[in-house]
Amino acid sequence: MEGLIQIINNVWTQGFLGIGITEIIISFLIFIVGAISRAFFVGRVLKWLESITAKTDSEIDDVLLQSFRKPLGFIPITIALYCIAVYLPLSGVADLFATNIIKALIAFTIFSTLANSISPIFNAFTSTAVLIFDIFGIQIGPLVAGLGLFSVAVALGAQDLFKNLISGLLIIGENRFQPGDRIEVTGQLHGIVEDIGFRSTLIRMFDTAPMLVPNKDLSDVMVINHGKMKFRRVSWTLNLVYSTTQEQLAKICDDISEYINHSDQFANNPDQESFARTEELGASSIDVRVLCYTDPIGLTDFSKIRQNLIFEIIKIVRFNGSEFAYPSSSLYIENNESVDPSVYAALGLKAEKISHDSAPDKGDE
Repeated sequence: MEGLIQIINNVWTQGFLGIGITEIIISFLIFIVGAISRAFFVGRVLKWLESITAKTDSEIDDVLLQSFRKPLGFIPITIALYCIAVYLPLSGVADLFATNIIKALIAFTIFSTLANSISPIFNAFTSTAVLIFDIFGIQIGPLVAGLGLFSVAVALGAQDLFKNLISGLLIIGENRFQPGDRIEVTGQLHGIVEDIGFRSTLIRMFDTAPMLVPNKDLSDVMVINHGKMKFRRVSWTLNLVYSTTQEQLAKICDDISEYINHSDQFANNPDQESFARTEELGASSIDVRVLCYTDPIGLTDFSKIRQNLIFEIIKIVRFNGSEFAYPSSSLYIENNESVDPSVYAALGLKAEKISHDSAPDKGDE
């Protein structure tokens, strides 16, 4: 019985793709609220606006309201889907898919609203302009064609504007980063966020130069937010000479670990312990890995902590009778020249003869 209860509990908590049944039910309720809000918005608010426009003499406002009716009905649904995407613990492909759906709905709502509103305004303007230009004998056909091409050019040129606008809303809504955060796009930029606008984001580079980055360029790339880091990491590899004994290695690792764990300069990361351990037998050294963490402090204080650690490691290594290794290699030259043994035999006999001839005569002493 307990096993069955455990299975039911696992199914309830894990649900589908790691999403619990409770979260699925709440997401469904959020969507229902969005659908009800859409019905209320379309049925009550737009009808109230229709009653106002019906009292005016102009027909343009009536036509515009009818053209806005369908696109504006997507706004409550889009808001509901965004709330669901924020609430659910999505990650990886699922998170990317949900984000793209929300982007598509926002883009569709904006462009369909503009497209539906342009048509009645343009028709009203054309009918009025035809009468005016006809009085002065001006042909309206070429002018209308020119305006059509101009509208197409404006629509194409406004694509980036709407992309940046949507991306800016997503950056602010998802809370990707805030002014004051240090962000990095690998290989492209690294600086401090000063301001997030609807079209672009102002980033102050480390050389104090400002950089204005379009929001769409920060929305579709992997941004590292150093401002939200939990700890700053120190990860080094120490290269010690091969003459270091096993006892010396163990003592060096213990002394470094003790210094890190008892110093108030370093932080305790519950997800990964700090350590100093022998890691590898390298080509010209015995490698010791040092891993530790500090609180997310500024670069100046962080560099001081690293400097103190370097000084302490040098002292520990030399106190225990070891030294740091440096890359080295040995070069062996092989002699492949063929040698006649008789030549060496003749030279040997000659040398022996010379030594006997040069020896002092005992009779002369």
